[in-house]
Amino acid sequence: MRLIFGCLLFISMQGFSQAGSFVIGVKGDTLNKVDSKGLKQGKWINHVDELRGEPGYEEEGLFKNDKREGPWRIYDLQGDLRGLEFYRWGNKDGTCQYFNSAGALVREEGWRAMNPEKLYDTLVIEDIDHLNEYRTVIVKNEGVAIRHGVWKFYDPSSGMIDRTQTYTMGKLESPTAPATQDSSKIAQGKLVKPKEVQDFEKKNAGKKKIKLRDGETD
Repeated sequence: MRLIFGCLLFISMQGFSQAGSFVIGVKGDTLNKVDSKGLKQGKWINHVDELRGEPGYEEEGLFKNDKREGPWRIYDLQGDLRGLEFYRWGNKDGTCQYFNSAGALVREEGWRAMNPEKLYDTLVIEDIDHLNEYRTVIVKNEGVAIRHGVWKFYDPSSGMIDRTQTYTMGKLESPTAPATQDSSKIAQGKLVKPKEVQDFEKKNAGKKKIKLRDGETD
């Protein structure tokens, strides 16, 4: 599903000053909207060409007052899902997943976004070395996402976890820790793709590439 921005362009200075600009999809939906204050709003689709050996990609998700919000999906230029990220206050928040071209999960990352209205964030967490014991962590808000939670690195050929890293509000607790995983499905040759990839492939099976037409307010 390659997303292509197209040809039909409408320009009106008065309309632009009052309501901003946008792109119209082939289904009539409004995309890539910029409001009268110059802030990105609603659903956006971005296309990045290959550059200096770095592969190109396309991504889609929502903007709220110029900040990314909620799930964002990343595709390669062949239309395969390569990443699923979650955002809050414009920064990564929660578990983000990344896949190879075959749809196998290769990495999971844990992130925590900081509330921009707070100078410091306080979190009560369980001590990973002493179950049922808790400690308080106070972190200065630097305006960026902080690594938080378990990062998992997978062997895409087997689907098993190769190594893990545990972060607590940006601090690496365990640099590398061997991990075990139920290998019954692997042993039976029934390695299952992640649900997100299955849903994407099912939804887009047989679909043609989507074309878009550009536009601005009248």
